[in-house]
Amino acid sequence: MSEGLPPDVSLQPCGPVIDAAAAARAHERLSEAAAEGGWADVLEAGWPALEPVFAASPYLFGLARRRPDTLRRFLEQGPDARLADVLRTTAALTGGADDVRAPLRRLKGELHLLTALADLGGLWDLDQVTGALSRFADISARAALAAVAHDQRERGKLISRPDDKRGPVPGLFGLAMGKHGADELNYSSDIDISLFWTPEVLTAALADGVEPQRFVDRLAHAFATLMQERTGDGYVFRVDLRLRPDPSSTPPVVAVPFALTYYEGVGQNWERAAFIKARAMLGDIREGKAFIKALVPFIWRRSLDYPAILDIQSIKRQIHVHKTGEGLEAAGANLKLGRGGIREIEFFAQTQQLILGGRDAKLRQPRTVDALAILRDAGHITAEVCEALTAAYIELRGLEHRVQMLDDEQTHSLPVDPARRIAVAALAGQGELPLFDARIEALLVGVNTRYGELFEGGEELSSPYGSLVFTGVENDPETLATLAHMGFSEPATIADTIRSWHHGRIPATRTARGRELFTRLAPRLLTALADTGAADDAFRRFAVFFAGLNAGVQVQALFLAQPKLFELVVGVMAFAPRLARTLGRYPAALDSMLDARFARDLEDDSGIAEQMAFEAGAAPDFEAAMNVVRRLHRDQMFRVGLQILTGRAGPEAAGKALTTLADAVMAGLAPAALAEAERQGGSLAGGRVAVVALGKAGSREMRASSDLDLITLYEAP
Repeated sequence: MSEGLPPDVSLQPCGPVIDAAAAARAHERLSEAAAEGGWADVLEAGWPALEPVFAASPYLFGLARRRPDTLRRFLEQGPDARLADVLRTTAALTGGADDVRAPLRRLKGELHLLTALADLGGLWDLDQVTGALSRFADISARAALAAVAHDQRERGKLISRPDDKRGPVPGLFGLAMGKHGADELNYSSDIDISLFWTPEVLTAALADGVEPQRFVDRLAHAFATLMQERTGDGYVFRVDLRLRPDPSSTPPVVAVPFALTYYEGVGQNWERAAFIKARAMLGDIREGKAFIKALVPFIWRRSLDYPAILDIQSIKRQIHVHKTGEGLEAAGANLKLGRGGIREIEFFAQTQQLILGGRDAKLRQPRTVDALAILRDAGHITAEVCEALTAAYIELRGLEHRVQMLDDEQTHSLPVDPARRIAVAALAGQGELPLFDARIEALLVGVNTRYGELFEGGEELSSPYGSLVFTGVENDPETLATLAHMGFSEPATIADTIRSWHHGRIPATRTARGRELFTRLAPRLLTALADTGAADDAFRRFAVFFAGLNAGVQVQALFLAQPKLFELVVGVMAFAPRLARTLGRYPAALDSMLDARFARDLEDDSGIAEQMAFEAGAAPDFEAAMNVVRRLHRDQMFRVGLQILTGRAGPEAAGKALTTLADAVMAGLAPAALAEAERQGGSLAGGRVAVVALGKAGSREMRASSDLDLITLYEAP
């Protein structure tokens, strides 16, 4: 125990002092303040534990330097008492946005300092650290909402009472999502809040003439600004409002009826996983709890068919599992999203919760460690796996906090710079960088190996190029790196497009079955496009084709069942712009590829001339006959083009085939054309008509772009 400190403030040094000069400067500055305030003995008693912290973290020293009284109160009272006072003071804030802006930021600064010192000094475990951060996020968000609601009352737009039991704005509620919802918030995290409003409740709280949607959207903007705007006092929390239905096309605050329809109709499995951690936290809590209750059938399905189970498992399989140790290095490792990181442990638990939680409510645990334990108790994972992943999760979360404590940056990656990485190592208790790096690499390999064992033997949904993860509302860093490695010049644009298809914004993925199939098709598509060496052009042309499908279940199932056909279509997109335009404008041309005659050599008689003559002859009028012939001509042009592309047909054979096709078109349409001419101008009794082909049609050397040079002759009696 440090002499001079109360019994409950037994700070322990977190690790070695990596920069003695920085520590000396920090000691000098803080000693001046302590001497003036009369607490020099308290500082000296705590200095052995403070020295390695302030030597490694400019951010934490800056907090203590700017407000030394917060350090004094921590050392004299301990973290538990200080946390209680910070939360109590935050909850008591009143007034409008201008009144609470500075106090909220100062209180956040004190919270950050006391949380870090309690963590690094060995006074709090991970649950206490994340719990303190999450509780402050709750209370500060409520204070901010009350403040912006106060301003709206002052303007006469909001007429409900400030003490209304339904919250500052009746009918408006916010769900804490992600780690915030599960009380697992990390040190420099943003907070994910999904905002919704109940029309019948909110409308009654507004003055006449106030448009509800515009009101809540402006309120959300004011709330987010109050929380995240940086001032001289800092900021409170960065706020992310994107975990809502289809965020690219919906307002910041979504009406409950629309949200329920969205989740029931096109909600995705990653959104189901996100709602495992959802918690009614802000505003009208009663409405928030009712909303989550209404979503229970969406989140926790009592029965799942096999394709749905595969789609849930795809959350895991989109992450590429490498061979042991391959590509896993400490320098630059993303402790959250990278291989062997926190996300893999979370997905390990969540995918099994989604599959099994519909029938077993005990598995619906929002916190990751609790979820692993309940899966163990229910016999779904072994005790050894649970113990290993729990220990890894706790260690990774602690390391993530220490990375963020350096500069209060929302980063999850270990520094590449050895000088900065050794600072993280010191905060984690290690003074030798090689030993620290080796420990990190072993940790990541262990998690990645366990992750690879989940659903082992199933269909891989990553790519040989790397991970392809399209869940969530923001781009996955490893996925962007994979797409860049594949040869896409604008990886973010490709990722956004794939995500929009997952959201059901095109007919091919509008149904649940269509989205399940696309989850399997997407990695194959991107890999095949990359293998062509013309990824950008091929993707652009495929996007036109795919968006033009009226229904995509059959086509996607066909591509998955016939990989050779799929590769052929991708080749068309990459190397045959004219054929790609045909598929883009007429996706039905794909049907012709299923005809057994499609693969015949061009020299063989495919029977197309007889088919044209028969179908054109059966058409009710001239226009219908032309439509029949146009369709068959388009299919045959596509067939000839593909045989040229694949090398099955040379120029001479193609020229003859195209000429034969032109002859079939003219022969098929001649009777209908003659009948139409006679209908309009009358018949020529005893007359005869002949058509003579000139140029390349006459010499049977036509090309795909050739027109027909014809002479029409007639003989009249």
